[in-house]
Amino acid sequence: MYGDAAEVRKILLETGDTWAVVGLSNNTSRAAYGVAAVLQRFGKRVVPVHPKAEPVHGEQGYASLADIPFPVDVVDVFVNSALAGQVADDAVAAGAKAVWFQLGVVDEAAYERTRDAGLDMVMDRCPAIEIPQLD
Repeated sequence: MYGDAAEVRKILLETGDTWAVVGLSNNTSRAAYGVAAVLQRFGKRVVPVHPKAEPVHGEQGYASLADIPFPVDVVDVFVNSALAGQVADDAVAAGAKAVWFQLGVVDEAAYERTRDAGLDMVMDRCPAIEIPQLD
């Protein structure tokens, strides 16, 4: 796992409440759908990012991070590891404060690039598992 307990806590509690969830669609069988619902229950604004740009959980969707017309605090990445590095680079370009790669999403080079750019980053963890464990 990349990102220690202190970094997980910082991203979930202090970084901000606007989360772009890359890979989030209305497909209820996908993990992103359930994780986004948990994030909303904990007060996060979830912004869907998916090529279909469809609304999910009551929030307007966007085709890419670059299309979101307002600041995003955290980019939560639900794409396969081969695509995740580009999403991390897009998050840096979009001015995000942190990037979160979901369980099973691993790109060590992207982790290093993102951290070197000054963003907090967690990799191979799930915020829906971590956030209920916080005080």
